[in-house]
Amino acid sequence: MKIFSSQHAPDAKCDVSVLVVNYNAEHLLDQFFGALQDSCGAYRAEVIVYDNGSVDGSVKKIKSDFPFVKLMAHANNIGFGRANNGAFEYASGRYVLLLNTDAFVEPDSLSKTIEYMDVHPNCGILGVKLIGRDGALQPSCRYFPTPWNNFLFRTGLNQIFRHTRLVDDMSWDHASVRQCDWVPGCYYLIRREVIEQVGLFDPRYFLYYEEVDHCFATRKAGWEIHYFPGTEIVHLGGESAKSEGELTPSGRQIESLQMESELLYFRKNHGRFAAFLNVLLVSVGDGIIVLKRMIKASKPYGLKDYMNHTILMWRLYVRTRFGLVSTR
Repeated sequence: MKIFSSQHAPDAKCDVSVLVVNYNAEHLLDQFFGALQDSCGAYRAEVIVYDNGSVDGSVKKIKSDFPFVKLMAHANNIGFGRANNGAFEYASGRYVLLLNTDAFVEPDSLSKTIEYMDVHPNCGILGVKLIGRDGALQPSCRYFPTPWNNFLFRTGLNQIFRHTRLVDDMSWDHASVRQCDWVPGCYYLIRREVIEQVGLFDPRYFLYYEEVDHCFATRKAGWEIHYFPGTEIVHLGGESAKSEGELTPSGRQIESLQMESELLYFRKNHGRFAAFLNVLLVSVGDGIIVLKRMIKASKPYGLKDYMNHTILMWRLYVRTRFGLVSTR
């Protein structure tokens, strides 16, 4: 893969624009750009980095060590989706790849995924197989969330309602190409025509659910979302979010931002009742979890924690004007 310098001629042909949002990830940059530069193939790429107000020396390092990068530095953290929107304004590629700084490509990742898109014109967005640093498979091919399937998963009641499709289905071998509802945004290859038709990310999402919402709009416009296992990405997860707030133990996510984005997504795509139902089911789910812990005599019961979780959910419901607006 040939990477343009930041000074390449404006009429030079570019196959893929790699958009990178950096936020206090200086410790990952050598490994990240090393892996990216080692990607091979006949395709030409440009790398556009939007720094989201990092205070760890990231900007200085990028300027000194990676001169091929086109860098934009914002004074503040404006969020993942908004930063990608800003970076896209400078993209010239026929494909756009959103790549996280904690996602490390294989040498053939870009060439294989571009080749796949070239021969599958109905594929608007492509995701790949994600694994952790320990080699453990991560959710890579997902179904759309609903208030109901989220509730069943949180409470464990999916063991009773077995026919409900959960967001993550890890029971298959993940070795075959398949269509799905959405793919995670850490390696997110988009056909330019998709962005021209439906746009990129809704700026109301500060963090989380951007790609879910975007895939929903993309599928609604008639495009397909594909999972491609022909290459693997090592994805750490939650590296930038660590400097923004406390992560949830299971999902490596910042709880309040996740809850807010969930509200915005349900209200936008499924209406007012869905947003209210989500709040209601989260509250009921908190009660069920505490009750189950009491029955199992699991101490502490977590009553205070889950009560605070319910209160936070209702506060966000009000602060977002019932799922309409972002709080930041």
